[in-house]
Amino acid sequence: MLGIRAFCHNVPSMRGSRKALVWCLIGLPTVLFGQETSDPDLEETPTITLPEFTLVARRVANEEPVVTFAMPVTLLRYEPQVDLQTRNFGEAQGDVTIRGGIFENSAFQIGGWSLFDPQTGHYLAEIPISPRMLDRGQVLTGVDHAATGFNATVGTIRFEWSPIRTGGYLEGGFGSGNLYRGVAYGAVDNLVDRAGWTLGADIEVAHSQGDGALVDGDHRFTRYVGRIQSVGEWFQTDIIAAYQTKFFGWPNLYTPFGVAETDDLETTLIGFSHRVDTGGRNWIRFGAYHRDNRDDYEFDRYRPGIFNPFEHETKVTGFDIEGLFDLQDWDLGWRAEILNDDLESTSLTYGSFTSRSYIKGSITGSRTWVGQSGSETGLTVGLTAEDTNRDEGFLGPLLEIWRSGVLADGHWRLGWQMSRTSQVPGYTAIGSNPDGGLFRGNPNLERENSFQTEIDAEWRSSNQTIKLSIFYRDDDPLVDWTYQVDAPTARTANPVAIETVGAEVVAVRQWKALDLVVGYTWLDKDADTMGAAFDASFYAMNFARHRFTAALVWRISREFELRSDNELRLQEPNILRTSGSDEAALSSLSLHYRPERWAGLRVVLAIDNLWDSEFQEIPAVPATPRQWSGSVGWSW
Repeated sequence: MLGIRAFCHNVPSMRGSRKALVWCLIGLPTVLFGQETSDPDLEETPTITLPEFTLVARRVANEEPVVTFAMPVTLLRYEPQVDLQTRNFGEAQGDVTIRGGIFENSAFQIGGWSLFDPQTGHYLAEIPISPRMLDRGQVLTGVDHAATGFNATVGTIRFEWSPIRTGGYLEGGFGSGNLYRGVAYGAVDNLVDRAGWTLGADIEVAHSQGDGALVDGDHRFTRYVGRIQSVGEWFQTDIIAAYQTKFFGWPNLYTPFGVAETDDLETTLIGFSHRVDTGGRNWIRFGAYHRDNRDDYEFDRYRPGIFNPFEHETKVTGFDIEGLFDLQDWDLGWRAEILNDDLESTSLTYGSFTSRSYIKGSITGSRTWVGQSGSETGLTVGLTAEDTNRDEGFLGPLLEIWRSGVLADGHWRLGWQMSRTSQVPGYTAIGSNPDGGLFRGNPNLERENSFQTEIDAEWRSSNQTIKLSIFYRDDDPLVDWTYQVDAPTARTANPVAIETVGAEVVAVRQWKALDLVVGYTWLDKDADTMGAAFDASFYAMNFARHRFTAALVWRISREFELRSDNELRLQEPNILRTSGSDEAALSSLSLHYRPERWAGLRVVLAIDNLWDSEFQEIPAVPATPRQWSGSVGWSW
């Protein structure tokens, strides 16, 4: 640590500045890995087994929402590494932001598929798959995101398929705002059961509707999804078909004019994923999917089509293949994908094209050296390449160096990494009318590029873990939606250059009766408007300078469990925020009852926005007042 302090202290003429921190991030590898260690002569030996890590994967307490049925985005509401900015509620419309990026800078990956919406990142989370068919997911950043993410500069939310287990679940619920909802799920894992091979299937139907917490805040959601899963000794195949409809309203849903807006969405998703383990640690996975998302937006629900019907349909077809080759000294990871999209729109007609083809490939080489005392040093180098038939191509290097060691009850890890990522703007940005209307585009927007570097440290034991990341990101340019006081009727897509410095800390601890996950994020940004004239940013400069999260699961007794998710935040001031302060305390609380006498029964009482905060997560969009619900479920 003295070497690190001396290195950063002696950066010439930049001490205490943003550039000094960047130089420290870039130069730390020479300090961390260039000094002599207790194991100067590293041996190339098989990797040792570290103490077992038994912590649960859950990082949020409430895995089901108060207002509707659970969706993949539900788990992100209080996720320490994700800031979900909601309209009405997260499952209605949630902007997924990671490390101070905006909703366009994040990606979703499910079972190898790169799901995205080419029209707008507002519909990124429109994924009609039940969370019961997925694991709890991971947030990928840095090198991991660069190698696997698609058309996003900051991060990827990645889910894998969950195994099918024979059983089922029925639930009915009610709540404030005339809410009622129901979920029916059933699964059979042995439709076919032969030596070394099984065939299973699961299906779910879910529905919810209610009048909402505000006038004109009603919703009506329905989802149908079915999956077939074939599992053998060396392979797994998942085939899925899903359909979801969502209608919801909210005053000032996207615009600041006090109008009752609505969004009516219809999403279809079909696809398959097939993984083959070819021996040892070698594996290959390939798949394909097709997603169709239809959107009918009304600026004023009481005067439909007053300016434009605002009807859109986006179709995306994707193919992917990835794998890992164990080359003894090196692990070779690789991935390739091809996607094609097509847009039909009544309003996004001002760009030069409405279809685009994408290709991306990545290759990484990783090697680990093991010291005599059990310490390890690792290196990952790689390159990504991507291109479209409409934009210039991109090459992005990535590099990671890390070192770890064994402790009496766990291990520690210290690492440094850097990567470059890129994406192309969506159709709302390049296809909207640049000279009039509510959303004004820019057909001349070009590829967005980002450079990222970070250091991270982790300590974990059998019942706790702490991870710290300090990062720097240079987005040049980033496409943001901006606002001028003297032109209040429009939001305009503009390129901006933004430098972001931040730190993330996530701590997890598990006791016999209590699980606790605590997160803290600090962000600082410096924006260059690149000559554009605007007074405020809706997204890029709408961020929490300080954000604290805490998820608590308290097993009060064998029958009762209390779950609480909490967030404290100090938001960067924004002239568009019309109510509430720049400070907010948000909480969701639920009490679960599972009687021992009836093992499959579950009764839940839940409250969202416990303190009835008026904080506007997105400036000028009204906050959702306190809501409650109760439900009864039976599983078998």
